[in-house]
Amino acid sequence: MMKEVKEAFCFVCSSECWRMVLFWSIALVSSYLQLLRARVFGSKATPISCSINPHNGSSRPICVITGATSGIGKATAFALAEKGFYVVLVGRSSQLLSETLKEIKNKNKDAQLKSFEADISSFESIFKFKNSLEQWLSDSELHPSIQLLVNNAGILATSSRPTIDGYDRMIATNYIGPFSLTKLLLPLLKNSYVPSRVVNVTSFTHRSAFIQKFNKDSVTGVCFSTSNQYPCARIYEYSKLCLLLFSYELHRQLRLLDDSRHVSVIAADPGFVKTNIMRELPCYITSMVFLGFRILGLLQSPDDGAESIIDAALSTWETSGAYYFGGKGRTIESSQVSRDPRLAKQLWEISCDLFNDLHLHLLHQNN
Repeated sequence: MMKEVKEAFCFVCSSECWRMVLFWSIALVSSYLQLLRARVFGSKATPISCSINPHNGSSRPICVITGATSGIGKATAFALAEKGFYVVLVGRSSQLLSETLKEIKNKNKDAQLKSFEADISSFESIFKFKNSLEQWLSDSELHPSIQLLVNNAGILATSSRPTIDGYDRMIATNYIGPFSLTKLLLPLLKNSYVPSRVVNVTSFTHRSAFIQKFNKDSVTGVCFSTSNQYPCARIYEYSKLCLLLFSYELHRQLRLLDDSRHVSVIAADPGFVKTNIMRELPCYITSMVFLGFRILGLLQSPDDGAESIIDAALSTWETSGAYYFGGKGRTIESSQVSRDPRLAKQLWEISCDLFNDLHLHLLHQNN
């Protein structure tokens, strides 16, 4: 117990703790103020008319959800299975995947489910998952396409743990992994028999992140390894900003290449949700944070947090490039930095170079 108290005290004395408490609180309140302003001035929520209709046609639309064994991802899997999607759950633990499948089946006997074990921080694991998914579609005699990809997997690490590719693990999981997975699954999304969609689960914490220029070291997180103390809060904010910049740039790229708007891209922010993402923080700190946000009325359950993701998944194709927050079909503006097209293009080009390097390295390794 004394060890836990000491860890909590050390964390409270750190700059990262106060960055979370002050900066993240301001960022969250800023998002809710936008909702309040929209309500006062009579702005309407975006209508949800189900651009991907699970009840059209003989086969169910296929939805891939990463980080689907707990928290928001699990709640999203339950909700989309209930709405008639064929839900493909992706997670790191085969045991948790099996338990989640059973839980969904117990609640919804008609649910159609499939699970794959994959580590989103590893390019090799992502590539193997892509091949396994394509093989499963072929073996099951399903159409070689998917209709919805929900990039939900994310972590909040408190120490530096480089991946096998040499990247910061938090950035690899929260940004590089989703970028790589989306690039690999884009052909399946484009091959869909109905309009398809990518939903990237971002965070209000991106409002605390600022950057003027990207380079390879900043995108991979190598630049953070020189810090005396691992800047966990700053890296988390930064990774979510990158995911948001990627969302907007992918939206622009697809509009340039495809006038039919067949593949849409939407960002979804679940707000502050009580999940296990803060499990690496001292337990006393986590309990105090949850209590504080509950008193303020800003702490949400995973089911409540998943509402924005469901809204994003089912909204009309015209909403591509939007930022969903607060449930009930509501959208707000993300930070000014996140909407900088110059930064987004710069990040896109560096990320594509990294993706190509990883892909070539893996192909050479397998030959």
